[in-house]
Amino acid sequence: MADFHALTGFYRFLFLYAEPISTITPAVMAWILPGEAWFWHQLIPSSSQAPLSLDDRTRMAIWQLGNCYLLLGLISSLVFRAVRDALPHDPVAQEKIVGASLTALALADVRVIVRSIVVTLIALPHEIRTDPLNWNSMTHGNISFVILLLGVRLAWFAGIGRKQYVSPTGSKKKQ
Repeated sequence: MADFHALTGFYRFLFLYAEPISTITPAVMAWILPGEAWFWHQLIPSSSQAPLSLDDRTRMAIWQLGNCYLLLGLISSLVFRAVRDALPHDPVAQEKIVGASLTALALADVRVIVRSIVVTLIALPHEIRTDPLNWNSMTHGNISFVILLLGVRLAWFAGIGRKQYVSPTGSKKKQ
């Protein structure tokens, strides 16, 4: 395996494996199994049964949401792997490209936190909103996991737990 100086240890595990799996899996679940009706039903935790089918507009919206999940997973997975494989001996270039990708993802996280998490929390019934132990995996993915990802991205930018090859101003650090 090529050297990947920009993503080591926990960062490598999270951004190369866990995040892509966590974003590609919902796409497959929405499209194939258990399907769009189950996926739609999981948006708000409930003990009731999922509907057998959805109207065409709702089905299309769920499929498009699946497309977004797939796109996010593929970008993380394929771009980071291409950087690792194409630039194994250039940690500065690796860090600049990974940093640009993580910036885009962090901005998306902030947008999700500001808008989607607030909307999700507003849409949840009060008894569910105030009881995270009873949230389902979809609710935790939309709230807890997004906050975790943003926190880890910010830690990466701060250089926590890794060697930095580029200064915060974008210039190459002296070795």
